[in-house]
Amino acid sequence: MHTDWWELPLRAAIIYIALLVMVRVSGRRTVGQFTPFDLLVVMLLSESVSSGLSGGEDSVTGALLAATTLVALNVSVAFFTSRSRGFQRVVEGDPILIGRDSVIFENVLRAQRIPVCDAKQALREADCELKDMKFLFLEADGEISVLKDSSPPA
Repeated sequence: MHTDWWELPLRAAIIYIALLVMVRVSGRRTVGQFTPFDLLVVMLLSESVSSGLSGGEDSVTGALLAATTLVALNVSVAFFTSRSRGFQRVVEGDPILIGRDSVIFENVLRAQRIPVCDAKQALREADCELKDMKFLFLEADGEISVLKDSSPPA
């Protein structure tokens, strides 16, 4: 290895945290459903940080050290999100109400950068007419959940 042993884990940690923040800030649908554009961004992100991650280190040892650091960070984040509601809220977020009682909140959809057609698609996938929708949620993972009105028709 041409660099100090501690430099690669430090670089990996900095890049991991920076990318985690960027993905979190970019919005839920970026994570939940990849469009071809989202996939392109992910591929370009990985390419853009690769030299910063390795610091010019081309050895197998260096690559394994960086990869081990990234996996350890990912396991650590999973561990802490499973044990701390506060940490989970910071990393993953909470569901957002995007519709209630047959009304889709278009202003909330716009704020979350979600097209109305995605909400309508979720209704179709749930075999739920708009008039039968009780709640519509944008989940923390970017999926849209539909809860039907269970009251009998009048």
